[in-house]
Amino acid sequence: MKKVVVLFFLFFSIVVSAQDSFYKQLALKAGQLTLVPVVYDPTYYSIAYPGGDIPEGKGVCTDVVIRAYRKLDIDLQKLVHEDMKSNFSLYPKIWGLTKTDPNIDHRRVPNLMKFFERKGTTLKISDKANDYLPGDIVCWRLSGGITHIGIVSAKKSTDNQRFLIVHNIGSGQVFEDCLFSFTIIGHYRYR
Repeated sequence: MKKVVVLFFLFFSIVVSAQDSFYKQLALKAGQLTLVPVVYDPTYYSIAYPGGDIPEGKGVCTDVVIRAYRKLDIDLQKLVHEDMKSNFSLYPKIWGLTKTDPNIDHRRVPNLMKFFERKGTTLKISDKANDYLPGDIVCWRLSGGITHIGIVSAKKSTDNQRFLIVHNIGSGQVFEDCLFSFTIIGHYRYR
C-alpha cells in the first residue's frame, strides 16, 4: 500500500510539473511576442483556415493569446471554430451572428472566454496577486463594457509583487503591470 501511495504522488508530481512547464512556456512565448512591433488594428480580415493569422505587424488583444498558443502548436482558430460549430447556442450572440465565422470568432474576447470555460480550467477571480501565475489567461471589463484579454507573464513587476501581463490594449504587444488596473471578469488555464 505504501508503494502505491508513493508511486501515485510521484506520478502526480510529474504530471503537475509537466503542466507547470507548459504554462511557463506559454508565458515565455507570450513574452517573446513583445519583441515584434505590432500596430493595434481591429479590422476584420479574411484569413486562411486552419492556421490563419491577420497580417504580420497588426493585431488586438486576442491576437496576443492566439499567437502565443500557436507558438506551442495549439491553433485556437481551429479549436474555437470547431467548438462553436458543434455548440453554437452556448456562445455569445453579441454580434448578431447566425453561424460561425472562422475569420473572426476566435478573435473575440467573449468567445475565447466561453471556449476557456468549456475546454479549460476556470480559476478564481481574486484581488490577490499570488493567485495569478505565469501562463494564466485573464479577462477584464474596460470602461464602456469593452472586454479585454491578456496572458500572465513570467516577468515580475518592479516591486516584485505580481507578474506582468502581456497584452495589446492599443500600444502593441507589451509587458505591463496592469493586472488590477481593470475589473477582472475571467481567469483561466488552458492546455
